[in-house]
Amino acid sequence: MSRILGELGAVIVDADKIAREVVEPGTPGLAALVAEFGNDILADGELDRPALAAKAFGDDEARGRLNAIVHPLIGSRTNAIVDSAPADSVVLQDIPLLVEGRMGPLFHLVVVVHVEAQERVRRLVELRGMPEADARARMAAQATDEQRRAAADVWLDNNGPEGDLDVEVRVLWERLTRYAENIRTATVVRTPPVLVPADPSWPDQARRLTDRLRAVCGAAAVRVDHIGSTAVPGLDAKDVLDFQVTVPSLAVADELAGTLAAAGFPRVESVTADDPKPAYDIGGEADPALWDKRFHAAADPGRPVEVHVRVDGWPGQRFALVFRDWLTADPQARAEYLAVKRAAAAQALGAPDLATAADRYATATTPWFDGAAVRAEQWARDAGWTAG
Repeated sequence: MSRILGELGAVIVDADKIAREVVEPGTPGLAALVAEFGNDILADGELDRPALAAKAFGDDEARGRLNAIVHPLIGSRTNAIVDSAPADSVVLQDIPLLVEGRMGPLFHLVVVVHVEAQERVRRLVELRGMPEADARARMAAQATDEQRRAAADVWLDNNGPEGDLDVEVRVLWERLTRYAENIRTATVVRTPPVLVPADPSWPDQARRLTDRLRAVCGAAAVRVDHIGSTAVPGLDAKDVLDFQVTVPSLAVADELAGTLAAAGFPRVESVTADDPKPAYDIGGEADPALWDKRFHAAADPGRPVEVHVRVDGWPGQRFALVFRDWLTADPQARAEYLAVKRAAAAQALGAPDLATAADRYATATTPWFDGAAVRAEQWARDAGWTAG
């Protein structure tokens, strides 16, 4: 994959290559490894990698000492390469231990290239000359397939012969280049209001994006939640994942605008059809300004996302959570809402543009929310609901 993307124009940052560079003869990295693991990890003045692996991959404590030496060196060199890349480039960081290091939320997109365990062993032994016992010990210290799949925004199966992935990688390149251009131009991806069957992968996708938004917003976010229809199990919805970032004030929301945009979520000045302001005065808050928010959407053409940045405790922030949990708990309300959504999607069908389609969808759904808001709040009181 890296080879093809490099040929297409990506700037490749190869962690394995960097890891070798920082422990070459004469480097501080090699000196630190010798001091920690002994002279017997050297062969003719160079690092004997199988000897180091035999010592470092046998237990967690030894592997931790190895990582404490090489990871900062790799990180420093990686940052230097990334910082020197042209501003309009796509940077691919090839990181074998990305999942183990829980680094996924720090990137715009995580691609996992999967190879079955036995095939990995074969390639390490036959292509790299690694003893089979060392290959299996190294694999045992790495993330499981389940952990890798949970971290992957894109999953590529590389069990076939060389060249099998070429078409998929080129399709991925088209997504990456458009994604990068959208970030540079603050362009978001919007989709027509078309309902699709509930996708069982939505919760996993949402968890990854929740983690990414938490990493991006840091301490500025009081909480980050998956909201909207895709957060309600089993509910057909538009294939758009909605998130709510709760902040202490709109001033903080404005301070986050640039950070979110750089992370792939540019700010836009509109609301969505699934973001109603019920006429019902929830909680006695009559001031319409208390429904105000900041709205962002994804630049990634492969995953439409909407991010609602709202103030902690304001009616809109509370309603988004109550509404989600009410629909999850009440099958009748869920069925009603689905019928409303289907009718609204039918009315939006055939609209001349996305804006008109969204307006038609909103016009058809908004009246239902006025009564639904009262019922949702009654449910919250009866259930002793809290934001959790």
